[in-house]
Amino acid sequence: MFSIGIVTASDKGSRGEREDVSGRIIAEMLTELGTVKHYLIVPDEQNALSEAIVDMADKKQIDLILTTGGTGLGPRDVTPEATLAVIDRLVPGIPEAMRAKSLTITSRAMLSRAVAGMRGRTLIINLPGSPKGVKECLEVILPALEHGLAIMKGEAGECARP
Repeated sequence: MFSIGIVTASDKGSRGEREDVSGRIIAEMLTELGTVKHYLIVPDEQNALSEAIVDMADKKQIDLILTTGGTGLGPRDVTPEATLAVIDRLVPGIPEAMRAKSLTITSRAMLSRAVAGMRGRTLIINLPGSPKGVKECLEVILPALEHGLAIMKGEAGECARP
């Protein structure tokens, strides 16, 4: 079981003006992978997002941080920039897989700027803000996450199948 952190990027959510349905869906879908240890709603501000990610990764030593929201083309959508500012290594296959699957559902998936990467031994993945998008993207990546996290933490080695 892995420790999980959820960071929701939402101006309205951070002010208590909107329920965070996407964050709840993430928590529900990841119960077999681990336990949500930390959950935050922060405004769509790069510094607030970066600080939340760094705190969870460095101080709280969370294994997996999932962000939701702020990955589109809007002027306040800065989650990818906040993530890129604090990661050590990119993991491009994760957002590529999410976009590829999502493109079979809607052409708007090409507008996602989501990124994924590692900070030390923490995996950080940007998810869309919509509950439907969160569910669809998690369904794509969940089958590979346990193995990827185990490799990252040094608990597994071989990726090749026999």
